[in-house]
Amino acid sequence: MSHFIAQPKQGVPFVSVQAMAKLINSLGIENVLLELTHKLETDFARWKEFDKSPRYAAHSPEGVIELMPVSDGQMFSCKYVNGHPKNTFRELQTVAAFGILADVDSGYPVMISEMCLLTALRTAATSALVAKYLAPKNSTTLTLIGNGAQSEFQALAFKAVLGITHIRLYDIDANASKKAFTNLSAYGLNVTICNSAQEAVQGAHIITTCTADKTNATILTNDMIPQGVHINAIGGDCPGKTELDAKLLERANVFVEYEPQTRIEGEIQQMSESFVVTDFHKVVNKQSLGRTSQDELTIFDGVGFASEDFTALVFIRDQLIKSGEFTLLDLITQQADPRNLFSVLNTEQTSAQEHVA
Repeated sequence: MSHFIAQPKQGVPFVSVQAMAKLINSLGIENVLLELTHKLETDFARWKEFDKSPRYAAHSPEGVIELMPVSDGQMFSCKYVNGHPKNTFRELQTVAAFGILADVDSGYPVMISEMCLLTALRTAATSALVAKYLAPKNSTTLTLIGNGAQSEFQALAFKAVLGITHIRLYDIDANASKKAFTNLSAYGLNVTICNSAQEAVQGAHIITTCTADKTNATILTNDMIPQGVHINAIGGDCPGKTELDAKLLERANVFVEYEPQTRIEGEIQQMSESFVVTDFHKVVNKQSLGRTSQDELTIFDGVGFASEDFTALVFIRDQLIKSGEFTLLDLITQQADPRNLFSVLNTEQTSAQEHVA
């Protein structure tokens, strides 16, 4: 069966930022988050089909640039993504990303897409999916500590998937919280801006930490958090960056996406190699328990894994197949004789001569 949106010799389908925004708005962001959550659950259920490895990372004093490949044997995907906290001070995004989806049988690209918006969507959908299994029953209040680019997506995913009604915001930059408050005002949520992390976690059933500073910080201390809470710790994405007090990890049942990567980048980099964690895919497949009681403390040590990007890219490809709206990139040579690559230069030379004439 062909996996191509268009014939390979017609060009490579490309999803621009503008096209992605138009697609999300046409479908409705909460509908997208619900559907993406379902697709992620399906792919976590078939975890063993994926060829997995920790992402490649090139670190510098300013940040990190990463490549995130994965394949299920039929399709291959890879995302380019960076993390540069100082970018906000020069009016650039902390994270920039794009991704490629390819057909394993031919090796040809099926689609190239922006992944700034798409990464935010898949991260939020993953958070909500994990909380579906780990959060206390009938959770209504979500605290968001770190109100940058990810915050609104997180809030709407938890609203769509878990029915969250109350959002509590805190960021060391008050303008970030005001931005999130304004953006969420049209979605029927009860949103409160708090003056400290300590205030923000009061009464929360779920707490998301998503800060940008690439240091070993302590955003949540052990004494701040009671039992019966689910912590969605998604700020960790590189060695030397953590957000949680190690004593919180010791108290909790900790769940991860792909342990070899999380040991390097996540909250558990603080812990010994013998520290026990649970792979989330085992919870989906009912091989391990998720939350076992209302008074349990659970932590999702989420660093983002390539299979989630795979799921998101396939989801977008399927939407493009339905809509038929995409731009074709002239990315792969399309000469009549595949062995005669040099003919492409001759064609270009002929075209140039005809233009001059």
